[in-house]
Amino acid sequence: MREPDRLRHFEALYSASDDPWDVRGAWYEQRKRALLLASLARPHYASVFEPGCGNGEMSAALASRCARLLGCDGAASALEAARRRLADTRNVCFEQRRLPHDWPHTERFDLIVVSELAYYFSLPDVDAMLSAAVACLKPGGELVLCHYLGEFDDRASTTEAVHGAAHATPGLRRLLRHQDERFLLETWRKEGQTA
Repeated sequence: MREPDRLRHFEALYSASDDPWDVRGAWYEQRKRALLLASLARPHYASVFEPGCGNGEMSAALASRCARLLGCDGAASALEAARRRLADTRNVCFEQRRLPHDWPHTERFDLIVVSELAYYFSLPDVDAMLSAAVACLKPGGELVLCHYLGEFDDRASTTEAVHGAAHATPGLRRLLRHQDERFLLETWRKEGQTA
């Protein structure tokens, strides 16, 4: 799916419902969030980036584990939902960004969480995002990828290809891999000393 089509697609989904995948209520989503949070190597992070934050459900969970969270999405209606969800949370900032081009290249993060996002992009775009993630991670920082394994119409890449690209990205060392019948969750650490 080309970028303009992808943006229109997600804008339409979030305009119709602020929770198009039932991320608040579905057991799959609740369980996945709990496993992702339990997989983080540290109890607290100074700075977290969540590209593709959607309606802010994962953001709400991450906000309690960090001093500062930057969430972004391409769909303005998703960001409206996220801002409503975390209106009283002071350590969270949401921005509209078109990835991979609008990656926050000048910022540095201790943790980057890419959940249910990367498979909407072509593999060259996935590679660009992974390179940008490594460049933006502080030494010792963590990258988390978590993606659904089933087939669906609007995916551009397979979950296996996305995670394989991360595994082949220089500068990352895999810490954890969890796969069940529904999703694949992996974490990596950027090589180098912790800042």
